[in-house]
Amino acid sequence: MKLAILSESPADEAAVRILAEAVLGAPVTLVQSNLRARGWPSVEQVLPSILRHLHFNTDAAGLVVVVDSDDSPVHTAEHEAPGYFHPYCRICRLRAVFRRVLKNLPAAHGRTRVLRAVGVAVPAVEAWYLCGRDTSVTEAAWVNGQAVGQLPYTRAQLKWRVYGTERPTLAHETKRAVQEVTRHGGDLRRLEHDFPFGFGALARDLRSWRASG
Repeated sequence: MKLAILSESPADEAAVRILAEAVLGAPVTLVQSNLRARGWPSVEQVLPSILRHLHFNTDAAGLVVVVDSDDSPVHTAEHEAPGYFHPYCRICRLRAVFRRVLKNLPAAHGRTRVLRAVGVAVPAVEAWYLCGRDTSVTEAAWVNGQAVGQLPYTRAQLKWRVYGTERPTLAHETKRAVQEVTRHGGDLRRLEHDFPFGFGALARDLRSWRASG
């Protein structure tokens, strides 16, 4: 399957590709978009242009978008209710961009639209990388910490646990990201269990691609 990936760094995109292939159960061919992003605000800003480019100028089947939640509200089951939109939830906001951009585009390259897959790592993608080897790092732990005003760890601490430094080089960051997601051997049940809304949303979107294809 041909798809594009948009995330906050090339290292994250390398890891997301492996995760996407595991969920889809097949290798993917990456289609390059005409823009790159660095950080959450940039992802949201460039997403409309990337969607239009992919739709009209490529034959990509879909676009996978993954960002960190940072300190924003975590997506919950309540947010899945029809018509519900949380203005500060990053999954809600990214999905809204997809809807707004794609709803009036004409069919192109034999498809009506570019398929959507959106995930948010809580509080950062390094939490996903630690899944299965640090049981204290979960979506629930972060949400509970937000609720009581006492976070269980910081994003800087997660980076240190994964990379051994808070400021890894891109090469080291990519190597460690790929090592950690490959460790799951294609079995992502633990990731879905420990990160049911941020990673679970991504997995459910990707599985819907299989159903539509």
